[in-house]
Amino acid sequence: MTAPVSAPAPKAASGFSANANDPPPWLDEPPPWSDDEQPPWPTEADARDIAQDRRPQAPGPAPDLAADQHAIANMDWDALDANVTECRRCKLCETRTKTVFGTGNRQAELLFIGEGPGQDEDRQGEPFVGRAGQLLNKMLAAVGLKREQVYIANIVKCRPPGNRNPEPDEASACRPYLERQIALIQPKLIVSLGAVSANNLLGNTEAVGRLRGKPHQYQPSQGTAPIPLIVTYHPSYYLRSPAEKAKGWQDLQRIIKTRYPW
Repeated sequence: MTAPVSAPAPKAASGFSANANDPPPWLDEPPPWSDDEQPPWPTEADARDIAQDRRPQAPGPAPDLAADQHAIANMDWDALDANVTECRRCKLCETRTKTVFGTGNRQAELLFIGEGPGQDEDRQGEPFVGRAGQLLNKMLAAVGLKREQVYIANIVKCRPPGNRNPEPDEASACRPYLERQIALIQPKLIVSLGAVSANNLLGNTEAVGRLRGKPHQYQPSQGTAPIPLIVTYHPSYYLRSPAEKAKGWQDLQRIIKTRYPW
């Protein structure tokens, strides 16, 4: 008599085995661009033209941040998106091209949070669409996830000039928007991409290297249950240090095993 065939073990996500140890092909692939394809640094004349094209609006009256924050905490998605588009809560509004609200599944179990928009994001109004975003898409695909299955946001919704880190007052002014997004999404796991994201979400100043591999929790301001949080490097780190990509693969496995422990 033929023995019954057992059902295959469930997988964490489509195309990914939680026990896989072999790194995915993207670790050894060259980036989808060459140095020759990268645009040159702008000249001083270019910089003046860019500054003139932006034509910052005259600053309006300072908003009542406390009352504004209470209103934001009760907004639905459409109202929140519209409010971000018109936001003037901090000085970043004076130099932005477009606000960068967030993208993805608004009921996602996984929420990825970066630091702030870069040049490409500022132009297109969508997070992680530049070189770091291309790599993030590959990283998600390596564990069987599509960009549309997760939600991607940033600590601030406007690009800091020169791609500098957001200043504390800028992150604080933008925080109610992110908190409301988290409350609406209700993710099962938050993935912090980089030190700026981790420090703002956890309220510390630790380096990513000291935060990786340790359990963390994000505590919503509304007093609801804390949300598990994993800290990993920003994809731009792997663009600068390709030899460190193995750490990204380790963290991806940790993310999937945390969310899908079987």
